[in-house]
Amino acid sequence: MKDIKMIVTDMDGTFLNSSHEVSPEFPKIYEELKKRNILFVPASGRQMFGITKYFGEIENEMAFIAENGGYVIYKNEELFADQLDPKYITEIIAAIRTIPGATAVLSGKKKAYFETDNQDFIDYVSQFYTDNERREDLTQEIDDSIFKVAVYHSGGSELNVYPVLKEFENYDLEVVVSGQYWLDIMNRNINKGVALEKLQKTLNITPQETMAFGDYMNDIQMLENSKYSYAMQNAHPLVKKAASFEAGSNDHFGVLKVIKDYLNIN
Repeated sequence: MKDIKMIVTDMDGTFLNSSHEVSPEFPKIYEELKKRNILFVPASGRQMFGITKYFGEIENEMAFIAENGGYVIYKNEELFADQLDPKYITEIIAAIRTIPGATAVLSGKKKAYFETDNQDFIDYVSQFYTDNERREDLTQEIDDSIFKVAVYHSGGSELNVYPVLKEFENYDLEVVVSGQYWLDIMNRNINKGVALEKLQKTLNITPQETMAFGDYMNDIQMLENSKYSYAMQNAHPLVKKAASFEAGSNDHFGVLKVIKDYLNIN
């Protein structure tokens, strides 16, 4: 295996276990990565605050890909920030309102916004969108840069949401199933793979020097932009097909097991 210079990993279903926890082993492993000048990059559909909160004091040493590639920072400096056209937001929200059981979240640079007053959902979504705010009407103007529209459905996004919203692929938008219960709509050519490529070019790191981990369809382009690509044992079948290797499940912290094997540490 060629010397790795960057390790990029999805968060939910990949780096975090099902209780959204980081392995207690991570600080020790991170210190070893740091000694070897290997950059650790969390990449998620979450808002930036929902990712960085897991890393405390080392946050300013790392790079982060948030919003499914819509927002990229490196050592606290913004490298890229996308913005969804407000005219699309109005149409997307109108379509989401026709789907029984679907809940929309606008993910912005400042906060995430939703209409529902269902406290169970608010408690749940706050795990991913730490800074959030309820609005009466998401089609009204919001003073924020909106990266994407995220849609939640407790019955599953692939079955209940994608068939209705896939029409927005004709609007030059990306419509991607990002988890069992989530779907994201962003500008075309905004994805984790494109964001990773921007980071690689900025830091002069090649795909051959990159290791990546993912579990869902929004990770596929990122895996394709990394020579050492791993699908989790719990990954969607299409992700396993796209990856070159397989890691143990997220509940067994499979990402760290692969990294430990590469570093040859116990």
